[in-house]
Amino acid sequence: MTQLAYLPNRGVIRLSGPDTQTLLQGIVTNDVTKIAPERAIYAALLTPQGKFLFDFFLAAAGDAVLMEADAARLADLERRLKMYRLRAQVEIVPLEGEWAVAAVFGDGAASALDLVGEAGAARAFGDGAAFIDPRRADLGGRIVAPKTDIDAFAAEKQLSVADAAAYDRHRLAMGVPDSARDYEVEKTLALEGNLDLLNGVDFHKGCYVGQELTARTHFRGKVRYRLYPVRIEGETPEPGTPVTAGDKKVGEMRSASDGVGLASLRGETVEAGATLAAGDATVTPLPMSEPASDD
Repeated sequence: MTQLAYLPNRGVIRLSGPDTQTLLQGIVTNDVTKIAPERAIYAALLTPQGKFLFDFFLAAAGDAVLMEADAARLADLERRLKMYRLRAQVEIVPLEGEWAVAAVFGDGAASALDLVGEAGAARAFGDGAAFIDPRRADLGGRIVAPKTDIDAFAAEKQLSVADAAAYDRHRLAMGVPDSARDYEVEKTLALEGNLDLLNGVDFHKGCYVGQELTARTHFRGKVRYRLYPVRIEGETPEPGTPVTAGDKKVGEMRSASDGVGLASLRGETVEAGATLAAGDATVTPLPMSEPASDD
């Protein structure tokens, strides 16, 4: 069943002007020259030390670029972009009021969106954009557009409208983080947050903010912690609950729901296959490529 869920925790900024691509290419982790009417990308903005600040989807909308990001920190993201803009000819405008973000997921999501089921496949959607999630195609798709247009689309396609919690359970089952709950701002390194595994980093594009440490970590293969999908038996642990192997702390829980979740774990702990605990619950790490449930 194909479902549509509005994501009120997501917001949109529109960037336009002749220097938009140049500005973004110099500061974000992915190659923005890949953005096209038929392709969207996932990327992040890091500190100079390679630590997480913001992540976002970038999609074409006419001559502009739509940046879909965490709504709670949208004003901070706008301020940061304007700080980097300097004299560049780029207009940076938050799209509030009538604009919305929706996820389309479940069997038939790509078909409902009239897109091929490939990560990042995109098309125009009125004044906005529709695209398959660039991180993983099986997450489904997203629409960034005025809410009235999304409402009309849902009615036309006779989609089942779900709440945001249903989509949250879906992305947890896929083992995919939500940066607002699973990353620590100015603490989580890009690769610790799996940005590389989620098609969010291009290691051949050249310089960007935080590039040196991110590239060095990647090419040396030394990532101490990663976010792993976990199956939970027992009471769902709160985010930040220590994960332990015996009496040794090996990580922390992040977001979780209905017996599945994410945990930041030391890689050697997962590879050793140790039985882990988080509070009163037993936590079983799973390979990142394996969904955490059969739903």
